Formats: sequence, structure tokens, C-alpha cells
Amino acid sequence: MTDLSRLPGFSYAPATPAEARFYRPPLPAGHMPRPRLCERLEEGLQGRLLLVSAAAGFGKSSLAIEFCERLPDHWRSLWLGLSERDHDPGRFLERLLQGLQQFYPGLGEEALGLLKMRQRHQPFAFEQWLDGLLDELTQQLDDGQPLLLVLDDYHLAQGPVLDRCLQFFLNHLPPGVLLLVTSRQRPDWHLARLRLSRQLLELNEQDLRLTAAELDALLASQGAHLEQQQVTGILQRSEGWIAGLRLWLLAVEELAEADEGLQLHGGEGLIREYLLEEVIERQPAEVQQFLYDTACMERFCAELCDAVRDSHDSAAIIRQLQANQVFLVPLDEQGHWFRYHHLFSDLLNARPAEGLSRSRSGAHLRACRWFAAQGMLDAAIEQALLAGQADVAASLVQNLSEEQMLAEQNIAMLLRWKTNLPDDLLASTPRLIMLYGWALALACQLDAAQELLDQLSRFLPTADPVAQRSLLAQWQALDGVIARGRGDGVRAEQQCSEALTGLPAERYGPHFMCLSALSNLAMVRGDLWRARGLNRDALELAQRIDNPLLEALAHYERARVLQARGEVLRAQEEVHQGLLLAQRLPAQRSYSVRARLMIYEGYLLSLRLQPQAVDCLRKGIAEARACRDVGALIGYCVLASLEGRDGRPAEAFALLGEAERLMHVWDVPAIYYLAMITLIKCELWLRQGQVELAAAWLPQLAETYGEQGRALAPEFHPQLALHIDLQLAALERLQGGLENAERRLRALQQRAQGLGGQLVGLMAQAQLAQLLKQTGREREAQQQLDSCLDLAQGGALLTFIELLQHQPQWLRERLQGRTACLVRDALLGQLPAAQRFEEVSEVEEGPLTEKLSGRELAVLQLIARGCSNQEISEQLFISLHTVKTHARHINSKLGVERRTQAVARAKGLGLLR
Repeated sequence: MTDLSRLPGFSYAPATPAEARFYRPPLPAGHMPRPRLCERLEEGLQGRLLLVSAAAGFGKSSLAIEFCERLPDHWRSLWLGLSERDHDPGRFLERLLQGLQQFYPGLGEEALGLLKMRQRHQPFAFEQWLDGLLDELTQQLDDGQPLLLVLDDYHLAQGPVLDRCLQFFLNHLPPGVLLLVTSRQRPDWHLARLRLSRQLLELNEQDLRLTAAELDALLASQGAHLEQQQVTGILQRSEGWIAGLRLWLLAVEELAEADEGLQLHGGEGLIREYLLEEVIERQPAEVQQFLYDTACMERFCAELCDAVRDSHDSAAIIRQLQANQVFLVPLDEQGHWFRYHHLFSDLLNARPAEGLSRSRSGAHLRACRWFAAQGMLDAAIEQALLAGQADVAASLVQNLSEEQMLAEQNIAMLLRWKTNLPDDLLASTPRLIMLYGWALALACQLDAAQELLDQLSRFLPTADPVAQRSLLAQWQALDGVIARGRGDGVRAEQQCSEALTGLPAERYGPHFMCLSALSNLAMVRGDLWRARGLNRDALELAQRIDNPLLEALAHYERARVLQARGEVLRAQEEVHQGLLLAQRLPAQRSYSVRARLMIYEGYLLSLRLQPQAVDCLRKGIAEARACRDVGALIGYCVLASLEGRDGRPAEAFALLGEAERLMHVWDVPAIYYLAMITLIKCELWLRQGQVELAAAWLPQLAETYGEQGRALAPEFHPQLALHIDLQLAALERLQGGLENAERRLRALQQRAQGLGGQLVGLMAQAQLAQLLKQTGREREAQQQLDSCLDLAQGGALLTFIELLQHQPQWLRERLQGRTACLVRDALLGQLPAAQRFEEVSEVEEGPLTEKLSGRELAVLQLIARGCSNQEISEQLFISLHTVKTHARHINSKLGVERRTQAVARAKGLGLLR
């Protein structure tokens, strides 16, 4: 047996038989409070029923105890811990009445006598008996002292007769009495009327799972110190199961081997004992056999289980498992598809093969046949590989739709199949070569894709000239996309253009990819009108063939062009249309297009200075990682830029480090990501005042990707050259080369707008206004600002970020003198409250960037975050003496004496937000 008394913080105090009948156990010493759940339960205090149902070990009873202890003073509570003996309704009702008599002496004396006189083998009118008892209880209730009646572990006593008794009790419960029920099995009560009248508050397993913050608190309470990545992994494996986490912590403590203990697994040690004793061994034999036979399925439904088990009773067993809360996780709202809790499936799969009614390889092969018959080829291929049948898997891969594969772009799945298929099978047919060539190209593994594509020559020429033209056009399409990835714009343009003329109509997938590659090349060359026309062609193609995935991808491509033109609001509308199409996709699967749309929505929100941007970016990154989409790179870069703007450089560089690590793991060539990441690093260095580092890298980027550069901008940053110029201007300003910066910004403004890249042009113009204001050319600065505001009606508020931070009062005055419009009103909403400007002294006069150097601004930002001088020294890689010198200069320039005053004054001036 599992000895739960060994759990950390467990304590037990025996009670006398009389006390034990209604004894509410105390919270264990190591109990982790669940205030968020108690607050949820408090919302139901005006109702009739609080129902907490979940599998074993999710903390139902502990939550009920904590809730009772938190009850308002005028509430009373009666605790009934149930057991198998309470299955008899007569015994249960006798206990219930005796408990109520503690608060209402004399209640139901006659009714108690009738109950004790009954014979178990004789029928008893429980409903009539309850009706009389409830009438008496109603007369004795005190409106000022409501009663909470707790039925703990109701599943132990549950049965058809007791269910009917309590259904009647619940339906006729008088005001002033509230029922709280904890159970592993959802009671068989009709609750629709209570739910409609808001008399029911229900918590299930999903609600009871530990959150990341609660897991951190649990680990801290046990003295466990883990890296954040380890904590995240443990939370995913445990799925918030608190008993499993406590058992794992106990095992780690006993073994004193943290590395071994970190491998949270359901098939080992105390977790295995707990699951066996508390869950599996309590099931009937046929249910236990079902669990072991279906554990090898990552997801299952009743029909699949019937096929795997060669039976017809799976639906009934699944319903029984649902009713008994046996670690079954639903995967859809219809209750059709399920999976087992990770730790539960670990245990089931750890059973020796001889204990199974059928071999696992045979089960996978039967599952493969069932999935193939349903047209679910991707799942069928997975099962064939798990069965060790590579030839069957390769045969199924050939039946995949190349067009659908290009639309879904689930690269992780395709590469996993590739790893499990022999190389000779991969190149055995033109069909397999093209499928895996596209998979490798989309994964940015360009050399491997080209090597595989070169093997297509073995199948040329073909006997059929029509087939030969089709195969050559497909080769050109893939070769053109590979050339785009390598930065060979001339070859990419030629191959993709010729492929469009030769591809047959049914090859709409490669057709779409060629249009996308050509549109991207047009953006790099500044021909946004051509890019827009190609996007329109791609959208019309997707709509004509009625493919929502490609249509959503076309909306994403259109949003990129609109964003480059400065039309952020219209770009958001395109993304919104794409996400509406993506809503049709199954939530349990990962899709590249949905990931890219969410990431881009986050980027557009960041351009509008909206706080929701971070959440969108993180969700998009998570899905992109799940399907191995390189678009995650954009998300990481935007998040890092946001962190840097908010004064958190360490977090920003950590995000860029994770992005770079991920690209290495995915074997993505440096041409895709190195320039992007380096440019963001330069932006962060300039914000920190580390001019030397930015000055070392920006000229190299300009030489490679600038207007006269030799290299083509990477696919994910087609306007890289313009952004490099923007950062060079910022560098020159910080270095004191204001004239050079002014020339660069004016040239960049004209160049960007001439190419249709209004967003970068607006950013250059706003920087120019800031520079002119800084150098005292007020009138010119006002003209630039007014022009910038006129051109910024597309919604790109990020354009004005420096003015918001460094010239808030001047910007407010200019905005208040303009006619109300969307951009004007939004910018006024971003400015600090007006009264803050009243406190600004004459320190405000003159250019702010001359008052504090870039390095001093970086020091000031860290001071505002509460960092000590030593911490500032470590983060900025400067000596402690230099930090103190900068601090003195900051105080002197701001006219203050202490750190707190410097931070307050800087916020008033708009230097800090």
C-alpha cells in the first residue's frame, strides 16, 4: 500500500468514534493554499450546490477543507466523510439527520425512529421521509446562520437509490442550506435546471490542475530549486496533478538524486503504486484489460478501440471510464476523441507485453488499417511506423495530397516520418521525392532538399510528354523556392516564373508556393505593387479551389505587404480574416498557418502599442514550435524588441538566445536568422547605451544587406536594408553625428516612400522630428511631426515611440492642436497624465538626449527596476566605480539628490515609462 503519511507535510490526529462521524480533518501542515479556487467556490454561496469532481489525487477534499475554514463567520458547516458503508441510503440518511441535530436539536426525532425501525429487505418511502424532514428543517433554519453541508468522497457511497434520494433532497433544499459534494465520479443527478437558474457551481479536473504559479509555490515550499525549463516540463508531464507531484517530490527527497527524480514518469515508484491502488485495481477486470490494450494509442475513440481490440463494447467502457473520472482527457467538445493523462499512460504502457491480450505491434497495425479506411492518412502513417512497417508507411505517404501537405506545412510530422523511413524508400518514386523535397525546403534544410531533388533526374525522360512537362514544372517550382531560401534571387525568379506557366491546374500547391516566393522577392526589391498583385492571385487561387488553409496563408501574405506600406489596421483585418478561417481547424493539432497568423497579429498589435501583443506572440510561438515552423523566429524577435523597449534587456537577450538555439537545433541555415537577430541586438545595445557594440555590427550588416550590399534580404525580413539604415541613423545620433543622422534620415524617408515602404519612411520621419526638436529647430520639427501624423492614419503608433518617451509634453501640445482622429486620440491615450507635466522643472528645457547619455539612460532604467549598483555593474559589464559615477551625473543633470527622486523626475520627463 502507498503510505500517504510519508508525504511532505502530512499529519494525522486520531479521533474518537463519536467525533469521527462528523469530524472535518485539518489541513496538513504542508498544504498549498488554493485561493483562486476558494474564490470560485465563494461565487456559489448563494446557490444550492457546489460540485467538485475529478480523478484521484487532484486535491478535492483539501480544497473543501480550506473552503470551510475560509467561510464567513456567520456560516456553519457540517462535514460528512463518506465510505462504502454509506451506500445503504438508510444508514446515510441516519448519519445526515444525526449531524443536522448538532445544529438543530430535536430535529426529526420521529423521523429518526422510523428510520431505525425499517428492515433493509423491505421497501422504504425515502422521498416521503425526506419531505417531512425538510419541512421540519425549514421551520428551524436561522436566516442569519446559513449551513454548508459537505459530502466528501461521495463516489464511495454512490448508487442508484442514494442518487435518487439526494436528487430529491437537492431539488427541495430550503434556502439557507448549501450542499458541497466532492467525488471522483460525477453524481447521476439531473442538474440542468440548477445550472440554468445559476444555483450550481461546478469545478472539474481542468479547474483543479495546478497552474505554473501554484507549481512554483509547491516546489518552493518543499525547497526544490529547478530551472524554469525543468518546471515547465514537469507541469506538462504531470498535467497539474497535485498528488503525482507530491509523490515525485517525496521520491526525489528519498533518493537525493535530483537528476533521476526530474524524470517524472507514471510507471515508476510511488506514482505507480498510487495509480495501481487508487485507480486501476478498483476497476472491473474487463475495464483493466481495456486500459492496457488501448494505452499505446496517443488518441482514441470507441470505433478505433473496437478495431484495435476486435470487440464491440468500447463505447460502453469509455462511458464508464468517463463516469468514474479515470484520467481520461477529452480532445473535442463532442466527447468523441480522448487520450489518457500522460502519467497514467506511462503506467499502462510499462506493463510487460505478455500481460496484453494482443501484441502492441499488432494493435498499431490494426489502428493503421482503421485510420486509412477513414481517410486519415497522417494518423495511419504514424501507426504503420509504430508497428515497424516502413514499407506500409511509405506506400501510404505516396497517397498523401501534396497540395494539402503544402497547405498544412506540418513539417515536424513529415520530418519525423522521414527519420523512420529508409533512404532508399525516400527516393524510390518521383512522388516521394517531391513530397519530401518540399518538406525539407519548408524546414529550411536546403542542402538536403536539393540533394533529394537532384535524384529526380533518374526518372527523366518519361514516356509520356505531358507527364514529363508536369514533372519538370514541379522540379522548377521546388528549385525556385530553394533558390529563394539561399538568397539567389535571379534563379528563384526565373524558376518560379517558368514553373507557373508549366504547372498543371491540379498542382495548385506548388503554384501557390511560387506566387508566394515571387511576392517575397518583389517586397525585397521594393516593388510592393507587384507583391500585392501576386498576393491577390494567390488569394484568388485558394478561394477558387476552396482550400481554407491556403486562403488563410494568402491573407497572411497580404497582411505583410500592407504592414510594409504602413497600413497596419488593414493588415490586422487581413490577419483577422485568416484567423477566422483557421477557427475551422482542429484545436488539438498544430498548424503552421495558424501559428504565423497569431505571431503576426502580435506584431501588428505591437505596432499599435497594444499590451495584448505579448500574449498573441507567445501563443503563436508555442504553436510554431509544435509544428516546427521557422516563423517562430519573427515572434522571438518581436518579443525581444518589446522587452528591450520596456527596460528589460536581460530578458530580451535571453529570448534572442533561445531563438538562435532553436534555429541551431532545427538545422536552419544562418542566412535565415543571423541578420535579423543581430539587428535586434543592435537595437537593444543602442537602448542600453552600448554604442561600441552597435557600431561594430551595424556597418557590417549594411555592407552585406544595404542598398549596395551583395546579399538578398532573408525571407522573413524582406525590408531588412531599410531597417538597418534606420538603426544606423540612431547610432549616429548617439555618437553625436547629428548632421550625418539628419542626412541619412531624409534620404531614407524619400527612399522608403519611393519604394512604397511607408512604415519605415514614417519611422525615419518621426526620428527626424525628434532630432530637429533636439537641435532646437522647433518649426522644422513641427512640420515633420505634422506630416508624419497625416501619413500615419494606417495605425502605426510605434512610429512615435521616441517622441512619446522623450518629448511627451511637446507631443501633447501638438496633438491637442489637431482635429480629433484615430491616431491623434490613440497617441493622447499613450501619454502620461497631464498633471505629471506640472511637476517638471526647468530641467525639461533643452534636448533631453543631451541631458543624459545613452549609457546614463541604461543605468537609470536599471535603477528604476530596483537593481543595486553591483547588479547594474554585472548587467552592463561596467565597473562598480563607473556605475556610481553615472549615478552622480544622473542626479546632477536631473536636479535631484536621491535615486527615488531621479526615477520620479525621469518618469515625469518621459524618460522612463
